[in-house]
Amino acid sequence: MHESWKPFLKSEFDKPYFKELSGFLHKAYENTTVFPKKSLVFSAFTTDLNKVSVVILGQDPYHTPGAAHGLAFSVPSSQPIPPSLINIYKEIDNDIGKHHDNSGYLGHWQEQGVLLLNNVLTVEAHKAGSHRGKGWEIFTEATIKYLNDTRPHLVFILWGRDARSKKPLIDSSKHLILESVHPSPLSAHAGFFGNHHFSKTNEFLKNHNLPEIEW
Repeated sequence: MHESWKPFLKSEFDKPYFKELSGFLHKAYENTTVFPKKSLVFSAFTTDLNKVSVVILGQDPYHTPGAAHGLAFSVPSSQPIPPSLINIYKEIDNDIGKHHDNSGYLGHWQEQGVLLLNNVLTVEAHKAGSHRGKGWEIFTEATIKYLNDTRPHLVFILWGRDARSKKPLIDSSKHLILESVHPSPLSAHAGFFGNHHFSKTNEFLKNHNLPEIEW
């Protein structure tokens, strides 16, 4: 975790809900197969808080072996590109030209200040949504509130129902909120394709004298 997040994370880790969540996770990692591995759960928080300019909210980690590594929508470069990310790349290509990544690893985005945060940070193998309702949603909401309060001129990209439910936590007079259906093949044609979120993000950043993202 990056040093800049330590005060926030320490305050959350000390709260009763997180202690309950930690107890649940300890048993889950002991008795089942959980993704990502423990050392990668907080990978999103290796992003320097002081550089964050864009927040992309996902749902929960990929539940197949080798895919989840703590960044929403991202997979290690050795893994096949997941269908949702293929659709994200298609929208980038249609919106601004060509995407810069040749694999499904989005570390290039993270380095530029894109926080790739899932709503739930762990999952049991082959059981999508299995760690919902255990406390991660409280943690994610606290993270969004903290970003909303402490960082200026952020772009919050909300794809899908879980992400869009966080909209009331964000001050739209201060930040840009972009929302649409999820990029999953099940929903992408119902409003994800053609949302122009990548060009809109860069236009907002440019207007606030912030570096544009190389998508």
